[in-house]
Amino acid sequence: MIDNSVMGRAVRVRPPAVSGDRAPLARSPAPGRRALLLRIMAVVLLAGTIVAFFATGADRLLSLDALRANEQWLTAGVARHPLLIAGGFFVTYVMVAGLAVPGALPLTVAAGAIFGVAEGTALVSFASSLGAVLSLLAARFLFRDFVARKFARRLEPIRGGLERSGDFHLLSLRLVPVVPFALVNVLFGVTDVSAFRFYWISQLGMLPATLLYVNAGTRLEHLRGFSGILSPTVLVSLLLLAILPLATRAGLAWLARRPRAATARTTAH
Repeated sequence: MIDNSVMGRAVRVRPPAVSGDRAPLARSPAPGRRALLLRIMAVVLLAGTIVAFFATGADRLLSLDALRANEQWLTAGVARHPLLIAGGFFVTYVMVAGLAVPGALPLTVAAGAIFGVAEGTALVSFASSLGAVLSLLAARFLFRDFVARKFARRLEPIRGGLERSGDFHLLSLRLVPVVPFALVNVLFGVTDVSAFRFYWISQLGMLPATLLYVNAGTRLEHLRGFSGILSPTVLVSLLLLAILPLATRAGLAWLARRPRAATARTTAH
């Protein structure tokens, strides 16, 4: 046996194997290779789930017409198995929001019809926020380079807004549902905003629109589309809500500058 020193630590080097010796165990993949394999597996799993979603016709089941046709059956199911139906709804919503597949808006409206305003709003609020974080994490750890290249122009105003207004910029984007939900999730995946901050700001910002859609679901039998929910008046109201945090931050910054300006003038005199 021969003793060598590697990185300051003595190791033993085995002589070449001879006939009758057992072959040495194969080494585990290097950390970089293992991480690459995990990323590939995650991407394949995501792609397979999305393909299965459309192949099984789940997108048609989550349409407004399908939910309206099954409203009585779902309501009866809630009466018999409230926790089971609520849990299934929550998991389904998280998957739809996280995978960015069609169905989030019909599910939001259906929540009002099935669970009522209070419970429906709570379920949708937490499920949509959790799904948004999962989408952000997927963009950050699986598709970061692709997103940065594909949406380079869209990322410039996002980063500029974060530099100017910080968390208020994300809050404003969430308050006005004009910016696509899935796109915000993906774009913020390549920023430095932490997952926890992204979660609670998104949940707070999406709450007004969530309440509007869930409340509209309580009249599901009379609802013929989503366009009537966000009327011009409602959109203006949401726009004012989005401007409010930015205006508040600007006002606070102005108030903070006033004492410094007054001190500077006094010193100059």
